[in-house]
Amino acid sequence: MTEATDNVDRFFDRYAAALLARDAKAIAGMFAVPSLILFPGQSVPVTDASQTEAFFASSWGQYEGIDSVEKRVDIMAEAPGFVWADVTWSYAGGEPRERFCYQLAETAGGYQIAVLTPLA
Repeated sequence: MTEATDNVDRFFDRYAAALLARDAKAIAGMFAVPSLILFPGQSVPVTDASQTEAFFASSWGQYEGIDSVEKRVDIMAEAPGFVWADVTWSYAGGEPRERFCYQLAETAGGYQIAVLTPLA
């Protein structure tokens, strides 16, 4: 593994732990400000960490009963200061449930999510 791959893997370990802990504030800290969330037909510019925190705080119901998560991380591309990662999330040892492309920006404190896009 490359150093970038190791750092990305550790980033998503922390992200998964924050999700399982239902820690919206920790997750919000993992998103760059500004950042962009792209969904089909919808583009959400994130201009304040409180937007991300409020979104996740309101979405915990969809993860009811989930107390474990598995991830598969494939690095799609790397550039100086950036990594694009294809991440598939599976819950409680089950089938893949979510898949996203995360564009991560390297900051002094580590990676942050700059752009999030769902994948099929």
